Amino acid sequence: MLTGPLSAPDSPPAVSVVICAYTEERWDDVVAAVESVTAQRLEPHEIILVIDHNPALYSRLKRTLPDVLVVQNRSERGLSGGKNTAIQMAKGDVLAFLDDDAVAEPDWLTYLVAGYGQPEVIGVGGLTLPLWETARPAWFPEEFDWTVGCTFTGREPGRVRNLLGGNASFRREAFHIAGGFPTGIGRSAANRRPLGCEETEFCIRLARRRPDSIFLFDARAVIHHRVPRTRSRFRYFRSRCYAEGLSKAQVTRSVGVADGLATERRYATTTLRRGVAQGLLDALLGDPAGLSRSAAITAGLVSTTVGYVVGTLQGSLRAPRRGARR
Repeated sequence: MLTGPLSAPDSPPAVSVVICAYTEERWDDVVAAVESVTAQRLEPHEIILVIDHNPALYSRLKRTLPDVLVVQNRSERGLSGGKNTAIQMAKGDVLAFLDDDAVAEPDWLTYLVAGYGQPEVIGVGGLTLPLWETARPAWFPEEFDWTVGCTFTGREPGRVRNLLGGNASFRREAFHIAGGFPTGIGRSAANRRPLGCEETEFCIRLARRRPDSIFLFDARAVIHHRVPRTRSRFRYFRSRCYAEGLSKAQVTRSVGVADGLATERRYATTTLRRGVAQGLLDALLGDPAGLSRSAAITAGLVSTTVGYVVGTLQGSLRAPRRGARR
C-alpha cells in the first residue's frame, strides 16, 4: 500500500501525453483536457491529440492548438485504434493516457512518473473522480463509479492487476513486449454500446509476457472526469453494466477466465456485498436512499452478469467448430 512518497528516478523520464477525441460535441472538454496537461508542474515531452476519423474536427483542432501534435487515427476506428496510432508516433520514455472529457490536477504527471522508481514497474495509474454535471444521484453507488469512467470504491492504492484506461501510463517498452491495445475490444463509433476493457486485456497480456511486471495505482495522481446528465440516469447505468459484461466476455476469450475474472470475482463477493449491507444499514438509520443504492448494486451486478453470459454465448456461436471446414 502506498503510504509515502515513491522513490523517483534520478532524472524524470520524458512523458508523451496521449488524448483521443472523436466528436465536436466535446470541443470544450478536449480543449480543457489539453490545457490541464500544459499546466502540469512536470512538463510533458509532447502532447499527442489523436482524432478518430473526423476530418473537420482534426482541421479545427490543428488550427486551434498549434503547440500540440494533432494527428488523425491511422488505425481502426475506435479508442484502441487512436491509442495505437499515438503509440507508433510517441517519442517519450513513458506514455500517459488522459480521457478527452477529463482534466488533470497540476501534479498528475509528477505522481505518475514517481512510480517508475522501481524497474519492475511497467505501468502506473491514478485516481479518477467524477465531475457531475448535476449532483450525484442519491441512488448511485460509489462501488459502480466505473460506469461513468471513474475510480470505484474498493480500489486500494498499490499493486493492481490492471490500470484504468482514462488515467494510466506505461513505459514505452510495454508496447514492444505486448503490442498495442486490442481493436476488437472497447469503444468504437461502429458500436454504440458503451463497451470497455481494452486496457484490462492489454495489462493481462503484458503481465503474461513479462511475468515480473508491476502495475501501480497511485491515488495522488488525480484527474476529474466529466459526467453529463445522461450518464447519471439509471437507464445508462444499467446499459453500461450490461456492456461491461459483454466486454468481460471478450477479455476472457482472449486471456482466459481465470485471469480475466479473478479481480471481478473478489470485488463482487467482498466490496459489492459490503455495499449492499451498508445501503440497508443506511436505510435503517434514516437515509431512504440507502435502500436504492443497495438495489442499484444488485441490479448492476445482475446486468453485468447477464451481459457476460450473452457475450460468452455469442462468442461460442461465432467460434469455428472442431472439424468444420474452413
